[in-house]
Amino acid sequence: MRGWGWSPTVEKQVRLVQKVKRLLRRAGQPRWLHRFGPKKYEFWQHMLALLVRQICQLSYRRVVRLLRDLGVVVPSYSALIKMACRLPAGFWQRVLAATRSGNVCVAAVDSTTFARSNPSYHYLRRIDQAGPAGVPVKANVLVDTRRKKIVSAYVRVLPRADPRDVPALLKKCHPKTLVADKGYDSEAVHEHCFERGIISMIPARKNVRSGFYRRKQLRKFKLRVYHRREMSESKFSSVKRCYGSTIRCRRARAIKSELFTRFTASNIFSRALRHFHQSHARHNLYIPTESVLHLCSEPIHAAS
Repeated sequence: MRGWGWSPTVEKQVRLVQKVKRLLRRAGQPRWLHRFGPKKYEFWQHMLALLVRQICQLSYRRVVRLLRDLGVVVPSYSALIKMACRLPAGFWQRVLAATRSGNVCVAAVDSTTFARSNPSYHYLRRIDQAGPAGVPVKANVLVDTRRKKIVSAYVRVLPRADPRDVPALLKKCHPKTLVADKGYDSEAVHEHCFERGIISMIPARKNVRSGFYRRKQLRKFKLRVYHRREMSESKFSSVKRCYGSTIRCRRARAIKSELFTRFTASNIFSRALRHFHQSHARHNLYIPTESVLHLCSEPIHAAS
């Protein structure tokens, strides 16, 4: 490692452990998960294991074995499973808000689905089945189109209409403009955005022009701003390629914890991944270690 541009002066490097601690401190979380517990493991140790599990796509047993082999003290795999099932959705909303930096100008809302299983398509053809059985998990996500970060999310185990989750997504974020596809064209959505001072750039559905707030917001519609909605599709592709497109959990709270962990890991490491996904020119093949450590140690600003 020292032959790749290592400098002895870079001793105050902030690793993933410090980044997780800072994230929980920004979110206003306590030091221990339960105030009546045995105080053996701090909360950041649980959170570190969950993030590494999603980044490396490992099971609970393997991530505990990996971190302990690397010298990191983490709880057992059974304690991690129980802790992931106890975390409420409000905690993950605060964590996502802590990963946001600055105000959001244009936000895109869209939904995606995650399959509950990952079967072999060879055997699906053998049994004449079109796709994986079971109802997929649906996630409505609010994405900052400038920084390409997820600022709010709402996960449903059973599918529901997309416009129902818009008020919940806008509780933690107040963008100036909201862009969405025709699936979110609803008079209630336009009214909610108008009351909060948000310009809703949502095209009208076919043969639907009625509604006072819909007509009022359609006068401000700009096609160039509406095309910022593609950033949400790009974010979905990034999350599914890096952290998987299937869910292995069965309980509703465990499913929400797993998806929110993926969204949080994507927000934390999105800038570092973009730094490595540069051109393959000769001058970009070798990256100084000082610049990588400085990038990973950049503080996470709290939500305004």
